[in-house]
Amino acid sequence: MYSSIDILGNSGLLKQAISGFTPRDSQQQMADAIERTLDLDAQLIVEAGTGTGKTFAYLVPVFLREKKTIISTGTKNLQDQLFFKDIPIIKDLLSTPRKIVLLKGRANYLCQYRLTSSREDGRFASRQQISQLQEVFEWSAGTQTGDIAELTTIPEDSAIWPYVTSTPDNCLNQDCEFYNECFVVKARQKALDADIVVVNHHLFFADMALQEEGFGELLPGAEAIVFDEAHHLPEIASQFFSTVISARQLNELARDTEVEGLQSAKDIAEIGGATTQLQIAVQDMRSALGMELRRSVWPDPLTKQLQEVIERIKMRLARLDEILKPIAMRSKGLENCSRRVIQLIERFNLLTGKTPPDNIHWYETHLQSFTLQLTPMIVAEFFKRFMSQKKRAWIFTSATMTVKQSFQLFVDTMGLNDAIKLQLKSPFNYQQQAILYVPRGLPDPRSGNYIEMLIEAVIPVLEAAQGKTFLLFTSYRAMEKAAEMLKGAVPFPLLLQGTMPKRELIEQFKKLGNAVLLGTSSFWYGVDVRGDALSCVIIDKLPFTAPDDPILQGRIQMLRKQGMDPFQTYQLPQAVITLKQGAGRLIRDHEDYGVLMICDPRLVGNRYGEVFLQSLPEMTRTRDLTKIQEFFKTKATI
Repeated sequence: MYSSIDILGNSGLLKQAISGFTPRDSQQQMADAIERTLDLDAQLIVEAGTGTGKTFAYLVPVFLREKKTIISTGTKNLQDQLFFKDIPIIKDLLSTPRKIVLLKGRANYLCQYRLTSSREDGRFASRQQISQLQEVFEWSAGTQTGDIAELTTIPEDSAIWPYVTSTPDNCLNQDCEFYNECFVVKARQKALDADIVVVNHHLFFADMALQEEGFGELLPGAEAIVFDEAHHLPEIASQFFSTVISARQLNELARDTEVEGLQSAKDIAEIGGATTQLQIAVQDMRSALGMELRRSVWPDPLTKQLQEVIERIKMRLARLDEILKPIAMRSKGLENCSRRVIQLIERFNLLTGKTPPDNIHWYETHLQSFTLQLTPMIVAEFFKRFMSQKKRAWIFTSATMTVKQSFQLFVDTMGLNDAIKLQLKSPFNYQQQAILYVPRGLPDPRSGNYIEMLIEAVIPVLEAAQGKTFLLFTSYRAMEKAAEMLKGAVPFPLLLQGTMPKRELIEQFKKLGNAVLLGTSSFWYGVDVRGDALSCVIIDKLPFTAPDDPILQGRIQMLRKQGMDPFQTYQLPQAVITLKQGAGRLIRDHEDYGVLMICDPRLVGNRYGEVFLQSLPEMTRTRDLTKIQEFFKTKATI
């Protein structure tokens, strides 16, 4: 039987099989720790610096120990890379017959029932949606998997997808006439039979929530669970332990009820009027929450306008319930709508009432809709309870989990007090490969002219780097303002987040070779650009969460009640981990080089700046622009 060292070591199978593979001590240490964790059914937290090769460090032990394993990733991109690229390498190397399955959330699979209902309904907002519906129908006749990613001609954010995919609310489950051909059911059955299942964190927690309700199928059989990009877990766990209701759910209920009524209850004329009245009331509630796009704490007391519209929605839901109860037995679709209206009445009453203890009560407005949420202040107890249900191995890994070399924030948030902890430095030589540059003369980021001054400091660095830069922002507003100011000010192509899908932007950036890409939060992590195309990462300011964020406000209040300092125990550590993620975009390979420019003067002017500096890789530091210009000149001649 092989050991990890037989595969990852200096004379290992990977070095023999893959040209350019470099054995790394840190990778072997990580694999060895994971082997022991799998043997003992223990808990392990590993921070593996960029370049460790953590994917192979956990895949090799997982294959060798032959336990039924779920591997969960933070992003779909990594999920695809694991399944289509990394796993086949190890599988072929070991000549193992182990079954591996890629499983996605239900929104990624075609629902034949909703496709059929939507075609029969035929009422859409635009000709484009009608055309896309026809395209989905034609594709549905030939697909084997029902994975909507196969249909590349329709954008990911198209409005047609909710009409042809299901949600936990509107799925008919075994009552559906298409149940035996259901793509979601088939995908989950394959996953149940597999030895290794690759999911993402959202799907993992969705299945975990289902298990809490007694319906989960996938997790009970797993003997080991690996979380890659584990730094995402606290936020995603909070989402799944939250109670949520949205304008979209209410409007979908109204629309589905109307469609089912036309098919099975044409004699009940009141259905059309009741559903229309509900949709109008939902629209009125969106207006009552203010037209500004915001995330805010739920108001207490409520404004008169908001109170009135809440009562109106309650009346409309009650009326819909009254209509549906006597006719629900006519079809499975109507029965589903009747069940949903009862659930939504209960949820709407909860989310528009008084805030329960130990919860953060907040709302978010979008252009046409809104979301109301109750988020538990602490998820650790939920997660610990789940982990205690069965003895199995738990592995959490990421490049960014510590603050000042401490795992305490992650441990406390997820309830992992019994976990073994391992911190492995990056094998890259940051002292030789990178410089940290903090420019002089910039004002406090809260000052009115900060973006103008920032762009003035950025332009000479862009010129020295000859483009080849990620310019990362902490807000959309700052990004868009900076983009306007850079137009015509630099001779390099400008790529702006939101103008095309993320993957296309990255491909364009690589292809152009001298572009400047401006992005916000989604470009701070999960982006891998190796080589000369990316030689500079510029960060506008330290990524503290906005002080008016409702979840932050709730946690601050909780920590103060516990006699703790919210800034030191929560706000600062969160910002440090986010900054480490952004900084991690720069050096992705042994031959990469570049400049990390952090424009925030608080990094060197405030006492807490040292916490950020101690958490970043040990690179050369300077505040002198000429040294940056010399660095790029020297590298250009090599």
